[in-house]
Amino acid sequence: MIVTTTNTLQNKEVESYLGIVVGETIMGANIVRDFLAGITDIVGGRSGTYENKLSEGREIALEEMKQKASRLGANAVIGVDLDFETLRDGMMMVVASGTAVKIKE
Repeated sequence: MIVTTTNTLQNKEVESYLGIVVGETIMGANIVRDFLAGITDIVGGRSGTYENKLSEGREIALEEMKQKASRLGANAVIGVDLDFETLRDGMMMVVASGTAVKIKE
């Protein structure tokens, strides 16, 4: 499945628009990870634990979005947008949304 942030696909024609698809995930952070990330913040540098969690959340949201598009008969998702939000109590939400389309092959 082609997934792109652009609204068009170069050299491809959209045959039909099948609707908006969304993949969502909410992930929690644990106390040990928070503590270690806090130490990294104090000393400086990048927090690998949080970067990995962000990456994991992004992949889950994108995969869920692609599965929903596939169920609609799509072979591509265009105009993809990723949103990251911090919720209360150390929870993080990742949302991937886009338009499921059928492109001519």
